[in-house]
Amino acid sequence: MKLLVPAVTSIALLGAPAAMAADWTGPYAGFGIGHADVDGPGAADGKETTFGGHIGYDYDFGDFVVGGELEVNRVDLALPAGGGTIDNVANLKLKGGYDFGPALGYAVIGGSRAFTSLGNDTGFVYGLGVAYQVNEQFTVSGEVLQHKFDNVGTTTSDYDSTSVNLRASFRF
Repeated sequence: MKLLVPAVTSIALLGAPAAMAADWTGPYAGFGIGHADVDGPGAADGKETTFGGHIGYDYDFGDFVVGGELEVNRVDLALPAGGGTIDNVANLKLKGGYDFGPALGYAVIGGSRAFTSLGNDTGFVYGLGVAYQVNEQFTVSGEVLQHKFDNVGTTTSDYDSTSVNLRASFRF
């Protein structure tokens, strides 16, 4: 987890021509793989690999970029101690960041929906990311996200999750 953001940043800096100017405006779609660390009530904690897809749109204002994104990840995590299973998590995120040319550092905030065996719950998500445009059509990125869910399903159980994702996107 601690190595993901520095690794993506290193790729961005090593592969970037010094004078390359990137335009982040436009739609994109892609896939990601990651790791989720879920903290539930009592001993209902767990870790699992995640994978999923995303689609979004960014608008480049020069030095600043804003955008929105819908992301759905398959979790398939069985929690011990009667914690149920977490099947999928969907995020609707607003993004704002600084344009470093071929690299983009950004923050996200938004709503999140957990689909679990105990019932579904809506919470919120926030985090940080860095993206790098390999060329005009292909982008790699990494994100660290925090999810918060209160009273999942018909229970009074709260679940928090930290996820780290490595993503690849095709820009249209």
